[in-house]
Amino acid sequence: MILKAIQDEYPDDFSWCYGCGRLNEKGHHFRTGWDGEKTLTIYSPKQEHMALPGFVYGGLIASFIDCHGTGSASLALHRKNGHEPGDGVEPPRFVTGSLKVDFIKPTPQDTPLKAIGIIHEIHPKKWKVETEVFANDILCARGEVIAVVMPSTFVK
Repeated sequence: MILKAIQDEYPDDFSWCYGCGRLNEKGHHFRTGWDGEKTLTIYSPKQEHMALPGFVYGGLIASFIDCHGTGSASLALHRKNGHEPGDGVEPPRFVTGSLKVDFIKPTPQDTPLKAIGIIHEIHPKKWKVETEVFANDILCARGEVIAVVMPSTFVK
């Protein structure tokens, strides 16, 4: 369970992402927090996320890795700046510069998924997040996100 997720701290204008936006009624509502020095997102796929009976659609896995990666980068830069989720300071927002996904094993439908991330700073405005996705402690997918600090052109 994620008690203090970075996505809970995003301002309303930036909380509409289909993957992690808390204000998107039809979205997934992915929530990412710290688990020691790694990051963690847990999600239970719904029946409509089926690829074929018993297995999760790969696009959901890609979305899961994507939002976990940008949320993880936000957590890392927020911590580097001396803050943690819940301290009242607005965290930085990131967008995806690149996304790579490798599917290792078919992902079972009826079990929570766990994304675990390792974060690497590669530039003041770019962070690399390596993610592994598990179902029942079985590695199902690996991904890498290059997350980029959200450009000012995204702000109205």
